[in-house]
Amino acid sequence: MTVAAAAASAVQSMTGADRLCDALLAHEVDVCFANPGTSEMHFVAALDRQPRMRCILGLFEGVVTGAADGYARMTDRPAVTLLHLGPGLANGLANMHNARRAHSPMINIVGDHAVEHLPLDAPLTSDIDSLARPMSRWVKRIADPVRIDQDVADAWSQSMAPGISTLILPADMAWNEHSYRSAPVRGKRLPQTPLVQEMVVRIGAAIRTKRKVVLMLSGGALREHPLRIADNIRRSAGVEIYAQGANGRIERGRGRAPIAKLPMTHEIGIEMLRGADMVVLIGAKEPVSFFAYPNRPGRLAPPNCEIVQLAGPDQDLVQALEWLADEVNAPNEPVAVAPFAVPAPTAGPNAALTVDMVNRLVAARLPDQAIVCDEALTSSGFFDYSYDAAPHDYLQITGGAIGIGIPMAAGAAVACPGRKVINLQADGSGMYTLQGLWTHARENLDVVTIVFSNRSYATLWGEMSKVGAQTPGRNAQRMLQLDQPELDWSKMSQGLGVEAGRATTLSEFSRALDAALARRGPYLIEAMV
Repeated sequence: MTVAAAAASAVQSMTGADRLCDALLAHEVDVCFANPGTSEMHFVAALDRQPRMRCILGLFEGVVTGAADGYARMTDRPAVTLLHLGPGLANGLANMHNARRAHSPMINIVGDHAVEHLPLDAPLTSDIDSLARPMSRWVKRIADPVRIDQDVADAWSQSMAPGISTLILPADMAWNEHSYRSAPVRGKRLPQTPLVQEMVVRIGAAIRTKRKVVLMLSGGALREHPLRIADNIRRSAGVEIYAQGANGRIERGRGRAPIAKLPMTHEIGIEMLRGADMVVLIGAKEPVSFFAYPNRPGRLAPPNCEIVQLAGPDQDLVQALEWLADEVNAPNEPVAVAPFAVPAPTAGPNAALTVDMVNRLVAARLPDQAIVCDEALTSSGFFDYSYDAAPHDYLQITGGAIGIGIPMAAGAAVACPGRKVINLQADGSGMYTLQGLWTHARENLDVVTIVFSNRSYATLWGEMSKVGAQTPGRNAQRMLQLDQPELDWSKMSQGLGVEAGRATTLSEFSRALDAALARRGPYLIEAMV
């Protein structure tokens, strides 16, 4: 064979959609959470020709993006989502917001009309680029099929920064065939922003002069190894350490360094930081209250407190902690955690179920290496009991956009099929992405969903009292209560293919929890609290 003939035989002719799949797989992006439409059918056909790609359908785009977030939190790499035009992207934006706040890697493929069809202003035409930008680190419209390889490489690099990359795929870019002479190019990780050694010296000096220094951790600093370093600094140098109020993932449980979260509740946060001279941010943001209130400061640290960023989310958080440990001569030794047992509920077995009972029992009976997804909101409390539970990963709502729990649990279960996933779910926010239970059933995901059924937007009752409305009238009550009719989670869950039961007493919940943990596959417990 001549050189020319060999070169010709190496040329591959394929559609842009097929090349896009090849490029994603070259980056080990092999899970696609999808809610496709007509404009994406050529990409769907290309996915069908790729047995390496696992395709998972969500019945709503918020389920798709929330599942991609949960998957990324547990794997530290992106899944790809497939969304239908601007409205489909818009439906997924809320959980993209949560993913952005969790610093989750994600690659979105958003279909669009063919280039020649856009000027006709068909009903689904919209400004996808502008919709994507607020929640994306990087946005690119595929405009040249020959550059698909580089577009995907750039999308992957930006997602691993970490962040959200959005690629817009016009239909004709997907269906037209083109010739490609080589395998897809691989993207490279973007260089991290270097740490500033002088900042470590400055923090060390503050610690040595007995100033009250608080280390605020988030992101990768909340994994087992860096938490041990932070705890050694705490014990040897006398600093305080907290996780910020909302975090993508904390490695927690028996044998790991315990860490408290600094609540974003105004009164509690201010009290915990009272007297602080310096707050050091390590992958975290400055502590602030969740909302603004009249005549109250938004910042939780004292007015004269120095806020210092040692390392941002895109920097080496482990190295930052190691440098600080060296600076203050903290010993490198295992964490010594005092034994602690979760107190059992003191009520009798037939006592009416309470939020506290549910959280205590879940913490006490947590399986080893479980993954806990927490969107309990006003029914929260599990975290306070969990530091001596079995070793587990703790995932929570990060951006405040409700509706993350059920889809995040789905993504975590896809990422870690050998681990039990427990989703602690508020009933009001669960209704935002109820469709995700269907995905639990279809994929036979090992997820136990516990719904705290208080039949109200309980968090908003608290907010009403904070603005002075102590006795809300009829209009306010009808906007905050989930009754008339009451939600029946057991029936809704079964209608979506997930077996379910209802518990009204401590003994009923205890039996239901044991049964759910002993089996594989999805199950829902409606806890009537």
